[in-house]
Amino acid sequence: MPIAPDHRRQLDEQGFVRLEGFIAPERRSRLSDRIEALFASEADEAGAEFRREAGARRLANLVDKGEVFVDCILDPAVLEHVGHVLGPRFKLSSLNARSANPHSEESQPLHVDAGALPDERGSWVCNTVWLLDDFTTDNGALRVVPGSHRWGRRPQDALKDPRDLHPDEVLVTGRAGDLVVMNSHLWHGGTANRTARPRLALHAFYCRWDKPQQQYQKALLRAQTQSALSPEARALLALDDPDNDAMSAEGGQSGFMK
Repeated sequence: MPIAPDHRRQLDEQGFVRLEGFIAPERRSRLSDRIEALFASEADEAGAEFRREAGARRLANLVDKGEVFVDCILDPAVLEHVGHVLGPRFKLSSLNARSANPHSEESQPLHVDAGALPDERGSWVCNTVWLLDDFTTDNGALRVVPGSHRWGRRPQDALKDPRDLHPDEVLVTGRAGDLVVMNSHLWHGGTANRTARPRLALHAFYCRWDKPQQQYQKALLRAQTQSALSPEARALLALDDPDNDAMSAEGGQSGFMK
């Protein structure tokens, strides 16, 4: 089903849109339970395939860690929204989870994902944030600078300190079960979680077909995982694309963790 005109307008003008109640309660429970089980089993190695972050627990390479995650990256409504940002040809760049630690003063600087700027073809990065807990003003919600995806600048190049409050920033709050789709050229960052509970989200990050994946899926996914994937999933993960192999072999980077 095509996305609503209002969602198109928000993505174009503001750079993000929130889909209320997108994640059904049973689906959200399965995602949260699986993520917490992985945090427990991976312990100090959690997130090692990509990056670790002060003030947060992270998981990476989640396509390799459960069918429940594969279902998320293939969700037709998500792909429709991502396609509006990136055009008809795109691929999964990475699939990670991030849990902001309680009683933490750590916050992310404003950044653009993968340090990316739009090019002559337009936008090439798009992130989807699956809210598995409520996002509130106190527990590490996302802050964004609406419209900044059209500025063609990175915050670290334009601001004295990207960790400072921006006069135009807003907090993206929501209920557990909501989904945020964001043009990732938008200036954004996670805020400090000053509550007594962790704040969990799943991040499915996509990029245009002609750009390298942030996490090279073909190298990360076990053979048994790859063999069980549908043709649709293989295409979205660029597992049979020699151009992607050449582009992505060195791996990508976060927009703020170098």
